[in-house]
Amino acid sequence: MRRVFLDHQSTTPVLPQVFEAMRPFFSEACGSPSSLHQLGLRAREALALARAQVAALINAESPDEIVFTSGGTESANLAVKGTAYANQRRGDHIVVSEIEHPSVINSVEFLEKRGFNCTRVKVDPDGFVDPAEVRAALTEKTILLCVHHVNHDIGTIEPIREIGELAVGKGIPLFVDAVASGGWLPIDVQAMGVKILSLSPHRFYGPKGVGVLYRNRRARLASLLHGGVQEGGLRAGTENVPAIVGAGVAAEMAARELPERIAHTSGLRQKLWDGLKRDVEYVRLNGPEPGPRRNCTNLNLSIEFIEGEGLALALDLEGIAVASGPSCVSHSLKISPVLTAIGLGHSLAQGNVILSLGRENTAEEIDFVVDRFAKAVARLRNTSPMWDDFQRGLADSLIQPRDARLAARAAKPVTRCSHS
Repeated sequence: MRRVFLDHQSTTPVLPQVFEAMRPFFSEACGSPSSLHQLGLRAREALALARAQVAALINAESPDEIVFTSGGTESANLAVKGTAYANQRRGDHIVVSEIEHPSVINSVEFLEKRGFNCTRVKVDPDGFVDPAEVRAALTEKTILLCVHHVNHDIGTIEPIREIGELAVGKGIPLFVDAVASGGWLPIDVQAMGVKILSLSPHRFYGPKGVGVLYRNRRARLASLLHGGVQEGGLRAGTENVPAIVGAGVAAEMAARELPERIAHTSGLRQKLWDGLKRDVEYVRLNGPEPGPRRNCTNLNLSIEFIEGEGLALALDLEGIAVASGPSCVSHSLKISPVLTAIGLGHSLAQGNVILSLGRENTAEEIDFVVDRFAKAVARLRNTSPMWDDFQRGLADSLIQPRDARLAARAAKPVTRCSHS
């Protein structure tokens, strides 16, 4: 069966170059970086190279500012909890956007139960954080500001430079979750005013099981894992050398290919969205329009009168992999908090799917997806009580209400035949 992978926001395939770079460190180069012998030295050198490769991707001042963890979730936990604990004598207040990733929100909730306070900044209907709202939320006791670079759900690119200027001016560390943008958008931590930032290499063609935390050398951070002195004393435990090597190569390739990746995925995304708008009725785009304010890989859609989980399963039977909701909450079958925050009603949130593109997708695949997507929607609606009620006039569309449809029809020019 033909397979088309449109779930790159959840993970990406490991590139052959990445896999080959990792291979020796599973076997003949098996030394621990903490060992004094030659195999240990080779592992240490490999880690040093990977740090430099990741530092170059985000323009860190020094490779020593790169800390390797087990994944993006651990990096976020270390950033939020580690910063709060290291600065608690200065204050107890944290500011976050209300649509942060669960690893950030849940870390903040953990801290709130232990005496910290938090202000959650609301977003507009496209998921944008207003820097003025951030400024208003900051107090003399604020010790951490958390705003993601790109939303993990609807692809919104936040105004990080403006928010970073606020944070620098107030002397407050800004933590940016860049898991959804790393390897897909330019990141310059120095120009952005970012003091702490997380990445997840498996989102940009690296391996799973490794995460990245950039920590500016002037940012205070307390360790959460206690044991050895690995990773500058911030993350105890023997390093996952093969995965870290793979993360470094993936970062180097992302930096080199970034303009091509952006152009390729942006073009395919526009083709996909144009095709779905043409062939599928009652479909809504969640988040900004495709363009410079939205991550180049992302389409978040609500399809009315069906359920997103059913559509994702129907497409899977056709060989097409998409997500129904963000990967970190899809197993719970709950409505995404992001969709709730931007004001999406329950019925539209239930019909949500996310299609995310990658460097290996093709225009031919997009044509195939549009065709199968439209047919799957039609099949599901034919068995849907909601669609039946709509057809009988017992329910109305939220995407295009009856009054709007009638007005649109009335506005169309009438073509009359002339008889000679």
